[in-house]
Amino acid sequence: MSSYIYILMSLAMLTWAMAWTNAHIVNQYISSFYNLVFLRFFLGLLSLLPIIIIKKDKLIFDFNIIKYVFPASILFLLYNISFFIATQSSDVGRGAVLVTTINPIITFIIMIVINKKIRKKEIIGISLGMIGGSIILDLFSKGILNIFSQNNIYFVFCAITWGIMTVITNFGQQKIKPLSFIFLCYLFTTLFSLFFVDFFSFGIKYWDLKFYFNFFLVSIGAMSFGTSVYMYSTSLIGPVKSSVFIFSVPFIAMGISSIFLNEVITTQTIFGGILSLLAIYIVNK
Repeated sequence: MSSYIYILMSLAMLTWAMAWTNAHIVNQYISSFYNLVFLRFFLGLLSLLPIIIIKKDKLIFDFNIIKYVFPASILFLLYNISFFIATQSSDVGRGAVLVTTINPIITFIIMIVINKKIRKKEIIGISLGMIGGSIILDLFSKGILNIFSQNNIYFVFCAITWGIMTVITNFGQQKIKPLSFIFLCYLFTTLFSLFFVDFFSFGIKYWDLKFYFNFFLVSIGAMSFGTSVYMYSTSLIGPVKSSVFIFSVPFIAMGISSIFLNEVITTQTIFGGILSLLAIYIVNK
């Protein structure tokens, strides 16, 4: 397997880690979560359109394809609504850790149920990732029930919906070219979110350079590039290997949050992050 996909995935995880802080900032400009979701996917759709045209990829609206695109798009919508609601929280870095620790585990469990098989290195890698995330979240002193507190419920929902979406995407891209599948998902999610948009509450006159910069990163950076690379990678290296890369996000997200949102980064965050990076190496070696 060419190393290029691993390089792209590493960059994608960086954009995802930044996205939690970016979303927290753009939340201060647009109060409607539905408006944020619509804008995010509309921009993502527009950014992929030139690539679709240049590559001359066909967009096939066949039932065997739509049956994967439709549920994946619904999950995209639900995830992003929860994502923007959750990132209103001041503790964005810790929330990102929660989502990206649970996420690969959900994908792993689903793939075990579907494939009825499991590899030793995947068990070791996932276990290390879980331990790393638990250390960062300080679950050993706060208890696992802290995950399901009212403040964290939207983060947990993000993890569950993304885990399921990852598996659906993997099977959907076996029926159509990955880029075409991604484009169709963005198209459908844009159309779904359009029904909930409040066109009178965008507050465009309040948008400044800070908003444009952060919205560019959360939409073009994290979604058009980051999410597209992630979805594409599931067709190349499989959903489990792809999802394990997400274990690197907590470490990076906490670091970014400490710089821009003044969240405290501790020794346990560093130690947990090292274990998470080790998990990625073991599963993908």
